[in-house]
Amino acid sequence: MTDATSYDVPGLGSPVEILVDRWGIPHLYASSRADLFLAQGFNAARDRLFQLDLWRRRGLGLLAEVFGERYVEHDRAARLFLYRGDMAEEWAAYGPGTEAMTRSFVAGINAYVALCREGAPHPASPLPGEGRDRHGETSPLPPEFARLGYPPAYWEAEDVARIRSHGLFYNLQDEVARSLTLRDFGRDVEDLRKVREPDTDLTVPEGLDLDVIPDDVLRTYHLATTSPWSEGAAPRQDLDGSNNWVLSPGRTATGRPLLANDPHRAVTLPSLRYLAHLSAPGLDVIGAGEPALPGVSIGHNGHVAFGFTIFPVDQEDLYVYRTHPRDPHAYAYGDGWEHMTCVNETIPVRGGEPVETELRFTRHGPVVRELPEKQAAFAVRAAWLGPGMAPYLGSAGYMDADSPDAFTAAMGRWGAPGENQVYAAPDGTVGWLPAGRVPVRRGWNGTLPVPGDGRYEWDGFLDPGALPSVRDPEEGWFATANQMNLPPGYPHGEQPVTHDWYAPTRYERCAEALAAHDGWTAEECVRLQTDHVSLPARHVLPLLAGLESTEPRVRAALDLLRRWDAELTADSAAAALFEIWYRRHLRPALLRRALLPLVGEGRVEEALKRVLPAEGASTDARVDMRLLAAPDPDGTLGPALLASLAEAVDETEELLGADPAAWSWGTLHRAQPRHPLTGLPPDGGELPAWAEVGPLPRGGSGDTVGAASYLADFRQNGGASFRMVVDVGAWDGSLAMNAPGQSGDPRIPHYADLFADWASDGAFPLVYSRERVERETTHRITLTPPRQP
Repeated sequence: MTDATSYDVPGLGSPVEILVDRWGIPHLYASSRADLFLAQGFNAARDRLFQLDLWRRRGLGLLAEVFGERYVEHDRAARLFLYRGDMAEEWAAYGPGTEAMTRSFVAGINAYVALCREGAPHPASPLPGEGRDRHGETSPLPPEFARLGYPPAYWEAEDVARIRSHGLFYNLQDEVARSLTLRDFGRDVEDLRKVREPDTDLTVPEGLDLDVIPDDVLRTYHLATTSPWSEGAAPRQDLDGSNNWVLSPGRTATGRPLLANDPHRAVTLPSLRYLAHLSAPGLDVIGAGEPALPGVSIGHNGHVAFGFTIFPVDQEDLYVYRTHPRDPHAYAYGDGWEHMTCVNETIPVRGGEPVETELRFTRHGPVVRELPEKQAAFAVRAAWLGPGMAPYLGSAGYMDADSPDAFTAAMGRWGAPGENQVYAAPDGTVGWLPAGRVPVRRGWNGTLPVPGDGRYEWDGFLDPGALPSVRDPEEGWFATANQMNLPPGYPHGEQPVTHDWYAPTRYERCAEALAAHDGWTAEECVRLQTDHVSLPARHVLPLLAGLESTEPRVRAALDLLRRWDAELTADSAAAALFEIWYRRHLRPALLRRALLPLVGEGRVEEALKRVLPAEGASTDARVDMRLLAAPDPDGTLGPALLASLAEAVDETEELLGADPAAWSWGTLHRAQPRHPLTGLPPDGGELPAWAEVGPLPRGGSGDTVGAASYLADFRQNGGASFRMVVDVGAWDGSLAMNAPGQSGDPRIPHYADLFADWASDGAFPLVYSRERVERETTHRITLTPPRQP
């Protein structure tokens, strides 16, 4: 039986049908684009209103208005990183139709907000489990607002474009970390912290004094770009990255192309992604985007399938200024002094007086730190603060492309973040196109901060066609996983993209699998997306062959690891032991051993803290493998392996008991996403049961294709909550996953209904044809223009 609901929605020209399938995917059918995107905004708010409201408040710097004084500093930081340019130039940068689409989308959000704020009764056939207002009527208001004591806010279309701080951008954090390591320990220690590709000179830019850079120079930047309620959140660019690939017809079982994409982000409740199917004359697109943005960014439109991973373009620089001794807001530039621009803003505060704040900007960007006592100031230059750079809004330009050529042409407008776009079409065409605005730096490469005195300026951006691309590769497949994938001969010196790529581990495993056989199916692509083979384990295990121990527990551990297939499955005892050993004992032991001759015994632990990756961050096993492969004239490597393994056995027994037969990786490594409510006021009091889901056991790690990075308590914090495999041309054969569920409203059945399937690496059909959609529909929603009095 199909449930039915109807709403009167102001602004609609004609009725819109929304068919919600059994997996919670809404299929929207409208007679015009204006009605379609208005309905998309209304439906996004129906499923994700609290998430949308929180996204907007965090981005605009309006958290303190509802959560109090403790968020004033976050609000000030967020306001520094808003787009502040001309809106006409901003809208024009995305291409025709983007402004109109966004205005319709926001009108739809506001229509649902009005429904909630006006206390209107819910339609006669509410969704199962929906709450009731004070009059006993069913209420559309999500329960978070009542619990926190404030109503959802209305939006402006400009909010969508002005908010920039939710995206993934590079490489400010790396260049600052690099400068601090050089300052305190030197290049040899920096080489243990991060691999540079290609390796490049780390000469400190002329005029830069590393000693003037404070350790907390990026504190304001991190406040602006990290959710304050995300417990243990790793810096945003340090999550696991993403995977995607395309397979030509000759490599598949059906003779049709396949496209797979599993972007990796924080594992959250609700999910970052939202799946939708948008259909109107001239447009029939299905796939995922972020719920606060109109359109679809990963999916297909019946003509072209498309999916992206991060292409980590260096779009950021830290500028270091010498300020005037008598005026800390004037900085040396060229042959004179320039004054910072000051913008005065008022931050509303719940339960307190509004806070007046000053935001300061140089010609390069927002000022994030001032040290008048050292005559220094620091500002961030970010390409993503320019016109047309709102994260993922550029997908509006390609989601209705009707051919590969139209798709690649539309990608010429793409700004941020940098992306590896793969695409495929029913005629058999497959391709790869990296895109993103690449600053031109002449005579310097962005690996370190630079003086802000005019000697280190950007000279525009690379032309969109300057980056290499691939169409119909000879191998019949092409994959990306954020690794350095520019071809041999690329002019890194003249046109640097970045020197801070992700580790190639996931790509190498994908390449191994994709090249191994023909006859690929969509189901096999899902299995590769969730593959848990650990390449670091494959490198380490052969080193155990000649090791012997007199301690029985260590001998048993050696035997367990030697019999292991290097798969980090949830039920594996060896996987639990290996991850505890490799990450918590072997890696620190190797780094201590390498650091000792560089910094001396007295500074080893201090240096180790600097070079160890943060808990929950993606890591680069190449440093470890290089240390394991280094000459060992003193024969100290074997004893170091055994000593660290003995420590790991002790810890594993503390965590899982003394019997290795009872160990399993999934007992420790689990998914348990938590709602933002767990980190928001009011403090104290019992949280509702729906504030978290799980825990459920998980395989994998940050090193596997099925990425599953984890915090110090082994709880998964990153990975692919959304996955998609498109059967190009037989669209109903496509597969997807979005966990823990499509809805962000805990009263709706689709709040966490996909969590168990996701945790066990499953997928569901991403149905597309109207006939198939009708067969799978469980709830029918009708949006109608209000009746005229």
